[in-house]
Amino acid sequence: MERRSVVLHVFAISLCAAVSAIAADSRQVDLPTRTRGARKVVVATAVSVTPSWRTNSHGDRLIVSEVGLQVEETLKGTPASLIWLEMEGGTIDGLTLAVSSQTPMKAGERAVFFLDETSSGLHQPHLKGMGVLRLDANDRIRGSALRLDEVRRQVLSVR
Repeated sequence: MERRSVVLHVFAISLCAAVSAIAADSRQVDLPTRTRGARKVVVATAVSVTPSWRTNSHGDRLIVSEVGLQVEETLKGTPASLIWLEMEGGTIDGLTLAVSSQTPMKAGERAVFFLDETSSGLHQPHLKGMGVLRLDANDRIRGSALRLDEVRRQVLSVR
């Protein structure tokens, strides 16, 4: 009986470790690949964030935030001074929809946006959360040592 219990414990621990490893193995896509896939790449600041209820193509009712982006630099695509971005997630009347693959934008945040155009003419982040590289005050991508100059160089080398 003890041997069986030990085997079950080892199996349970192995299963937990495997699930953790699979969950941690999020697909990473390099900047040149993101650039080739995106229709537009801009450096911009979120000037407004407006959440609203929407129904998606599957009939699910979701909170979607419409983000106004003041563009300071267009690295790929047709230049525009203001573009609109749709991101799933946001808060309405104290109810928050958090999307695991995307962190909600806040007014005043600055980022490099890799964008796809929707059928309505708005934009959405290319590859969900991988389409938004938030910048800190020193032009570094948050959570990395990568600087805006390097992102710019890589994007412009692919266009």
